[in-house]
This record gives sequence, C-alpha cells and structure tokens, in this order.
Amino acid sequence: MSIVANHLIKTYGTQIAVNDLSFALNKGEIVGFLGPNGAGKSTTMKMITGSLLPDSGSIEVAGISMTKDPLACKKKIGYLAEANPHYYDLYIKEYLQFIAGVHQCNNIPVLIKQVIERVGLGPEQHKKIGQLSKGYKQRVGLAAAIIHEPDVLILDEPTTGLDPNQIIEIRELIRELGQQKTVLFSSHILQEVEAICSRVLIIHKGELVADQAIDALQQNGQLEDLFRSLTGAIRV
Repeated sequence: MSIVANHLIKTYGTQIAVNDLSFALNKGEIVGFLGPNGAGKSTTMKMITGSLLPDSGSIEVAGISMTKDPLACKKKIGYLAEANPHYYDLYIKEYLQFIAGVHQCNNIPVLIKQVIERVGLGPEQHKKIGQLSKGYKQRVGLAAAIIHEPDVLILDEPTTGLDPNQIIEIRELIRELGQQKTVLFSSHILQEVEAICSRVLIIHKGELVADQAIDALQQNGQLEDLFRSLTGAIRV
C-alpha cells in the first residue's frame, strides 16, 4: 500500500473535522477524494502530508510511519495545496531550484528543464511568479510537487484557475503520473474525477461514506447522483 490512513480523528475545538477515517491506496491508483465544503478533505490531505497532526490515528506512506519517521515519509510525497503558496518575487527557475534544493535533488538544472516542459511552463519560464496568471501559478505549484519524483502525489483542486485547454493538458499529465505513482486527487468537478480517476472516496462530515470503483459507478448510475444521495448536496 502506498497510503494507509487508520482511524484518523481531527477536531478544532468542539468541531469534529475528521471522524475515525480509514482508507488505503495502492501504487498506480488515481483516486478521487470528494466531499462537500467543510467535509474534511483538506484537513485529511494535510494530515497525510504531515503538515497537520491528527489527534489520534496513524498514517503510513510507502510503508513509512508519519509518526515514527516524518522526514522520510514526507520525502515520498508531492503536495499541491488548494491555496498554493509561492514566492512571487522569485523567477520560476529560482523557485524550482529552491524546492529541488530542499529535497536534496541531484542534477537540478536538468530536473528543472524537464519539469518545466512536463507541466507546460515553457512559454512563461523566464518570468517572475508574481507576473503569471492564476493558471500558470498553478502549474508552478504542480512542478514543485513533482520535481523530486515522489512516490505519492496529493493534489488538492489541481485544475483551479485553468482554462479548458489547460485542464485537458493537466488531466493528461495526472494520468501519466498515475501510471507509476499513487495520486490522491481532490476536486469539486465530478466530471473531472470521472475522467481521471479509477476509484472514488466520498467523505461527509468527516466520515467515509463511499469507496467505489469508477467503472462500477458508471454502470450503476451517475457519480453526481451518488454524491448527492450521500451528502445531501443540491449542487456540487
């Protein structure tokens, strides 16, 4: 298993954000992670990446315990957060050089060239991050998430701010990455999840309410119908 989450609980005061949540992801899976706003998706992703500690429960990434060896665990992960942070005064290549250095990568100039081409940053590569459109900023975040070739990718709304052509390109990239890596992919666009993912997890009020293969869902009905019936959502 590439990701194993066991009985995760996270509270904020009296609010239970994640309530006894357990699931496991295999290598080579692209898994959609769905839920209405406030369901606990981002909190769960932050716990998996080690940026937020659970109140109880355990997480393993690539067989490594996040509690026992958090640094080794984090080296296996690439994370694109929903609110994607950047150093806007840095040029794209400077930022990627910094990220690659943090990960102690070898052949950094080669890696930067490869990842810029891979995520389609070529036309903008000589600009400062602050000069980029929202869509290109998102591409920089994705480049930073994959530059160290992690085993696991945690992508929280990775196509936010992209135009339709860019969305298709990023979808293809995620499919390609999913052939060798484990990808946990959060999105509010259900059609996007159906197009990319082989499996879907749905959480509601911090609890897992569905874990199904996309193929089975498409045979038995629409993902939207299942989502609405399990979460009480009128629209996604």
